[in-house]
Amino acid sequence: MTASNTTVTRERLLLVCPGRGTYNAPEWGSLKRQASGSEWLARFDAQRREAGLPSLRELDGEIPFRQSLHGRGEHASPLIYACALADMQAIDPERYEVVAVTGNSMGWYIALAGSGALTPEDAHHLIGTMGQMMQETLVGGQVLYPWVDEQWRPQWSLRRDLLGLVERLHGEQGAALYLSIDLGGMLVFGGNEVGLARLTEALPPRERFPMRLHQHSAFHTPLQQEVREAARQRLTDAPFRVPRVPMIDGRGHVWTPWSTAPQALWDYTLGEQLVAPYDYTAALRVGIREFAPDRIVIPGPGATLGGATAQALIQLGWKGLDSKEAFQARQADDPLLICMGMPEQRDWLLR
Repeated sequence: MTASNTTVTRERLLLVCPGRGTYNAPEWGSLKRQASGSEWLARFDAQRREAGLPSLRELDGEIPFRQSLHGRGEHASPLIYACALADMQAIDPERYEVVAVTGNSMGWYIALAGSGALTPEDAHHLIGTMGQMMQETLVGGQVLYPWVDEQWRPQWSLRRDLLGLVERLHGEQGAALYLSIDLGGMLVFGGNEVGLARLTEALPPRERFPMRLHQHSAFHTPLQQEVREAARQRLTDAPFRVPRVPMIDGRGHVWTPWSTAPQALWDYTLGEQLVAPYDYTAALRVGIREFAPDRIVIPGPGATLGGATAQALIQLGWKGLDSKEAFQARQADDPLLICMGMPEQRDWLLR
């Protein structure tokens, strides 16, 4: 009698990489806990020392957290990337299969590493360079405002009104305003100081909104044209390659291992992606419809992207989700969305 072979079916994961604003005071020290002895972290810190910057280990474990320091682009972006990379590498490959990778805004750069389109070191160089260039330029800023109700259900008329308001204000008395990120149940607007001031005055106060995002430029708007041109000159030789895992960009376009041209990937990353709106909701929609994941995973640091992701999933009606209450009930029983910045959820995925 021959023993039968047991095949273990791995769960399918859609990996969603976080962007700016996810490493804050509560996350200080998380990199030390997750990756203190990593060889790749030592290589990252060697790159930073060569550039005259404090190491990530110093920022995360020795220099007390200060938003004015840790929130700067040249520090915040690499810290977020390193935390996310540590989490991605901790996922048990025998139980889980990452079927696609996407991200929010700066999370697109992290997705390049998560998919294998850039090596960890090359992604660190790209992320650090872009963070520093954005900080040095710091053109305009971003304002965040929700368009869902208290149960995270979409209010489509409010969304239309918000987009219409921005369109009306743009161009008046020197105001420049654009949609920057379509972020689940929130819209992120980018603009110059005149535009943001007029928008903030026009928006009805709603709890803590409108919210001005600290040390953020007008990402994903035409105001980043100067950064776009400088980045294309400075990173001409960035060694993009064919990804091992499909990636979904900020338009909802899929870059597959069998169809990606590395030069086209470079052109999008250092081109349209910088100056056009980033549609995070579209990326999620394509991810769940095209790749049918069992769960969605957001690497750390923090868990601030979780709410926006849940709001998008409610809009899409994924697995019957239709409200905040339904989402929270499902999370308590068998979480569909795992935020690795939360220790109790991170443990689900460990080797």
